[in-house]
Amino acid sequence: MQEVTAADLVVSLDHRLPGAPAGLGVGHGALLTPEGALLSLRARYPDSDRAYTGVTLVAAFGGTIELVPPGVRVTGARSVLLLTRVRRHTGDLDVVAEGRELRDLLGSGEGAYEDLLGRHLTRHRTAYQRVTLDLGADPADRALPGTELLKRPHSTALLERLFAAGRYHLLSSSGLLPPRLTGLWTGDWNTAWSGAFTTNANLNLQTASAAAAALPEVTDAHANLIHRQLADWRENARAVFGARGVVAPTHTDGESGYTYHFDREYPHQLWTAGADWLLKPLVDHDETRGAQDPRTAAVLAEIAAFYEDFLTRADADGHLVVVPSYSPENRPANASWGTLNAAMDLSAARHALLTAAAYHPEQAEKWRKLADRLPPHRINADGALAEWAWPGLDDTYDHRHLSHLYGVWPLDEITPYDTPDLAAAAHRALGLRGAENHSAHGHLHHALIAARLRDPDRVAHALRQVLRGDFFHASLMSAHYPNRDVYNADAAHTLPAVLIEMLVQSTPDRLVLLPAVPDACPRGELRGVRTRFGAEIDLSWSPDRARAVIKPGRTHRIELRTSSGAEPLDLVAGEHRVLTLGAR
Repeated sequence: MQEVTAADLVVSLDHRLPGAPAGLGVGHGALLTPEGALLSLRARYPDSDRAYTGVTLVAAFGGTIELVPPGVRVTGARSVLLLTRVRRHTGDLDVVAEGRELRDLLGSGEGAYEDLLGRHLTRHRTAYQRVTLDLGADPADRALPGTELLKRPHSTALLERLFAAGRYHLLSSSGLLPPRLTGLWTGDWNTAWSGAFTTNANLNLQTASAAAAALPEVTDAHANLIHRQLADWRENARAVFGARGVVAPTHTDGESGYTYHFDREYPHQLWTAGADWLLKPLVDHDETRGAQDPRTAAVLAEIAAFYEDFLTRADADGHLVVVPSYSPENRPANASWGTLNAAMDLSAARHALLTAAAYHPEQAEKWRKLADRLPPHRINADGALAEWAWPGLDDTYDHRHLSHLYGVWPLDEITPYDTPDLAAAAHRALGLRGAENHSAHGHLHHALIAARLRDPDRVAHALRQVLRGDFFHASLMSAHYPNRDVYNADAAHTLPAVLIEMLVQSTPDRLVLLPAVPDACPRGELRGVRTRFGAEIDLSWSPDRARAVIKPGRTHRIELRTSSGAEPLDLVAGEHRVLTLGAR
């Protein structure tokens, strides 16, 4: 929907974006209507019956309108409302019927834009305002348009704006499916990586804030992607591994869930951690709302069944061996891509089996026993958590992916509180990791892990790389590489999760307040954030004190972690707890 006021303009539909394939069957339509005009553009793919048709109703209020094929010219109108709908289809589309549906939206005539915008605001404002972030920014900076604010990467107003914009973009690009690599939008026919879904990092990074930032709409879309593809995931397990259960692909167009990325280099056909990685947001959602979704429970059981069939080999010490194994998208310095015991595979198998056991008590014993037989993580000669636990495989440090630290984030397998030695090794591994090609997802993944490891300096450094790197367009949507190279939603959608993780972290039994606040954010207020133990939190902080209001939805005892240490905290459903903390 678009509105143009005081309008003299020519309107037409054009498919000629960069990368348009040769041989498209393109057809235009334009006809005058009582409201103004109805325009259509059909693009049928070469050697295919599949097509896209866009239909635009041009409603002109005042002035004149005339056909100038393939579009129309509007002269002297007080305003022009453009209502557009795009359909993907086979065969032919009834353009007139589509036009009638668009015309029905014009019930209030010249006030239709305000009415339609109001309907949009009613649906989105509630979700958008559930969680807010105030970093005490300069009011003058806050008043700047985005284009000017982007020139001030040190301004906390920019972080506030990107937090709000990131949540709005994420909400807007999550409907039937979660956001693609390009979110909901694209500017050419041949987008990078097909503009689809890459599931070995990007999708989960983009949706990382959904549970804490109170956007269950995003999680619902994520769940829909999974459940639509489960039959294909089962076929992956059967055809590639000869196993029951499910194996998720590393890349999907949103329709097919088959594994089709077969290659000696980047052998994603060997990656078995994907189903656990993709189910983790659904488990987080269940913990946040305090109820187990039976669909999530069913998929977890299938993942566990896969591991029952897949984990059949053992080493000399009796530990199970994950073979074949793959750490996206890296390889050992002294070996080829296909490996044994990648750290991510170990963490995913252990987490999937233990989580499935928690959802299915009747089968818990056998799955816990299987998880107990997995080998521990290995610490290498540099004192770092090794990317491959198999002895003799040397790490390759300069890489954008941080798959081996999956146990730190998003899992809770490795924490400074429960496994301090492993957390120290993970921190060493993070410090040794290079930025490789400076992709946005690499920097922000680094920040998420650093926040879990209570390292505010690393969080700040990663944020600076993104804020100073010219990653953001005027729309506050982002690019994959510095200098706005390759349109991509990773930075825009992931950044809100980083800002939340540096302020509030939770598990079903723990709350961590202000774990990794950079010096550049000495004061602020985060309101409405959700926790995995079923409470809503309002948090404010300054250099000398902090205050948290905890609004529990269920009665539970948790562990509270602050800079002062740990203490138990009893929560009663419906009773607010107010905590006053000293200096950080």
